[in-house]
Parts: sequence; C-alpha cells; structure tokens
Amino acid sequence: MKLSYLAVEGGGTLTGADTEIRSLCADSRIAGEGDLFFCISGTQEDGHKFAAEAEARGAAALVCEKRLETALPCLLVPDCRRAMAHISAAFCGHPEKRMKLIGVTGTNGKTTVTHMLYAILSRAGKSAGLIGTLGAKYGRTQLPPALTTPDPISLFSLLENMQREGTELVAMEVSAHALALHKDCPIVYESGIFTNLTQDHLDFFRDMDAYGEAKLSMFSRCHTAIVNADDGFSKKIIGLAPETVTYGLDGPADCFAMIESETLTGTRALLNLEDDLCEVTLPMTGRYNVSNALAAAACCRRLGIGMEEIADGLSEVCVEGRLEHVGAYRGAELFVDFAHTPDGLEKSLRALKEHAEGRLLVVFGCGGNRDSVKRPIMGEIAAKNCDFAVITSDNPRYEDPCEIIAGIEEGFRRVSHEYVAVEEREKAIAYAMQKLSKGDILLVAGKGGETEQEIMGVKYHYSDKEVIRSLMRDGNAQ
Repeated sequence: MKLSYLAVEGGGTLTGADTEIRSLCADSRIAGEGDLFFCISGTQEDGHKFAAEAEARGAAALVCEKRLETALPCLLVPDCRRAMAHISAAFCGHPEKRMKLIGVTGTNGKTTVTHMLYAILSRAGKSAGLIGTLGAKYGRTQLPPALTTPDPISLFSLLENMQREGTELVAMEVSAHALALHKDCPIVYESGIFTNLTQDHLDFFRDMDAYGEAKLSMFSRCHTAIVNADDGFSKKIIGLAPETVTYGLDGPADCFAMIESETLTGTRALLNLEDDLCEVTLPMTGRYNVSNALAAAACCRRLGIGMEEIADGLSEVCVEGRLEHVGAYRGAELFVDFAHTPDGLEKSLRALKEHAEGRLLVVFGCGGNRDSVKRPIMGEIAAKNCDFAVITSDNPRYEDPCEIIAGIEEGFRRVSHEYVAVEEREKAIAYAMQKLSKGDILLVAGKGGETEQEIMGVKYHYSDKEVIRSLMRDGNAQ
C-alpha cells in the first residue's frame, strides 16, 4: 500500500518519496523491511529516539511528531497515536465500516456484558465476534488474552480477520486507557454501553474527572447509547449519541427488571425491555449481574433480537473468573472473582454475604505500581463486608508486596482486626481454606481467570483456580 494513501488517512505532512508500505510497526525491536514505523511516545520513553533502530532494521518510512535526521520518508503529524489508529484502519481496509461494533465501557462489568452480548447474538444465529480482557473469539478462532483493548495495529488487523470470516457483529470492551490513547478513534459504534464509573486507574488519570472524560469520548461516536440510569455519571452521556436507552434496577429507566429469586449459583428475573417482557434465568448470582444482563438485553433488543433468543442466550452465558463457583470444600463454597476495585469488591462480597449460612471469608490484595489510593479503601470495604480476610499479594510488579499489604491493612484496621497478612498468594489461599467450616463461603478476589502473577517485571504462571482445585484434591474436598 502506498504511503501517500496512508498519509491522507493519517493526516499531517508527508516529506520524501511515496514508498510502498508492507506492514505497520510501533516496536523498533521487531521492525522489518517495508515497515511504516510509528514513533509513539509513552510514559517512560520517547519513541522518536528509536527511529534510527527501525531504519537500520529496514523500515521504509516513519510517522512522527517532530522532524528527525533521517533519509526515510516521514509523515509529520500532530498526534502520532491518533494517526496510528487511522492508518491502521486504512491499512486493513476499514473493517470497522463493514461490521456492526458494540463498544462496552465502564469501570466494572465490561467483560460480563460483552460475554452476555456474544451469547445472545450467537443464540440468535448471528456470526458474532468478541474482543476483551479474556481474549478474542470469532467463528472457530479463539485468541489468548492480551490487553483489554488491543493497540490499533493489532485491533484493526483482528477486525479485518473477523470481517473476512463473515463476522456480522462484534462485542468489544473499550477501556478508559484505550479511549484516552485514541486506540479506537476511527470506529463509529452501532451501540455504546456504559456500565458504571467508580474509582480506578488514578495512577494514569489525574483524577476522576479525567477518567470520566475518557469514557465520555466514546459516546459521540455511537448511533445508540445504552446507559446505566443507576449511575449518576450517565447524565453526562445522555444526548451525546443520536439515541439513548436507559437501564436500571433502582429508579425510572427504559429497561428494568424484577428479581424473582436468587441462589449462590443462579438468579431468576423478569426483564422489561421498553415494554417487552421476558423471564430469564442467569447462571450467576448478584444483583449487579442482573444489571449487566439488562445492559446486554437492552442493546440486543435495539438490534432486533427476539425476546426468546435474549432469554436463551442469557441462560447459557459463561464468564470465566467473574464470581465463578470453583467448588465445595469442608461444606463451604469457594468462588473466584476479578474484583480489583473498591466498587467491584464491595458488590461481590455483598452478593455472596446474602447466601452465607456461616461466615464469609475473602482472600485479596492490590496490584503494584497502580492506584495506591484505593488500597486502604478496599481494606475498609473488606472489613465491613466479610467475617475474616487474608490479605495477600496480587501482581506486585516492581513494588514491595509488604508495602502494598500495609496500605490495605491501614483501611481494614479502621473497622476490624479479623484478618491475617500472608504475602505468598498460594499460601494465603491455603490458610483461608483451612479455616473453612460447613456453611462458609470463601471469595478469592482480584485475579479471576488470570493465569499469570507479575513480580519484578517477570510474569510467572499462576492461577487461583488451579491453586484452589489442587488444595481441594489434597484436602479431600467434598
């Protein structure tokens, strides 16, 4: 593909020859012959300083924000990240224009809602795709997890592959980071779903206002906004898209539900979707999951999916690591969950607390080199909502795990001293399991279905579910 064509798509000023571009690259270490190299500036490094390495490896041209001493043709742009997204879409033939995309954004619930959408659309006979925290899938293809929202070169290549395979609709998690970094900026979404806005990622965003503004930016690129009326931030979204549909459990909304019954492993509810009714059985517990189901159902109804297909799809949904029941041990029930924010942890604990005949125990930690403000908040939430906690490590990255744990303890001790700190996560789970009795519930929170633990820049294989199941076998689980 000619550089001049990509230059028009990416904007800016082109200097040098109109060369042929074979592929796109943003990592100088893997640059090759014929690549268009993007000089992306990150939080740690200025990508322009790697232009010479990309050139030495055979790059054909550069996209940059400032003039460089180079013999290569250059596209000088005001924003390299925006240019990368637009050029990536063009290089892949604009697959985003040939499918209907549903973007799901919010602090919590993105993964669950996208999986619910995928289940409903598949049940309705649609050729559906899924992109998010747990990976991507379409047709018979399933890809492992990477980023919640892939970088533009990978994202539009993936969408191109989906489109070639005949995918009609794609449910896609859209993180605040992705929006702030303009990863998806060429996409106009058929529907945009907003789940909630609660504290997270304040290591990246300067404050909650900046975090919220990133979320808002998606809805000016949506035909229809599906918004959670129970979250006050939704008021800022209404009016940004040509059409808005509200959903909620607590107040007036276009789509609402009545919860009929709830157990540890399932919920029955009657959904009212803009005056169309359907009874659903969700294979998961928690009031917030009924809210997630409303979001997916409201969106699918607007896409023309029938009520029977919606009910059937929701009855079959399976979301790995999201309040997932792992098994029973000593008469107690064990769950894993991805909850890693104050709001997420509180909702999961409250959902389980309602069904605990005995005590509710939790094992959790907080990630290193991330928002440290939430650590004491999560400690206090755990203390208020559980009977005993084991505070442990969770992806400490480059931080001392003991310092992270100390931050959590600070908040926990404001309410209770019913906890222990066990740095090694596997030992923490073992300790908690040995304290279980009949009727208890244990929640292991923070990692969900993740299969890695990051320590000092190294990612080690680790799975909460594997640890729990191994301990259950060794302890003669019931």
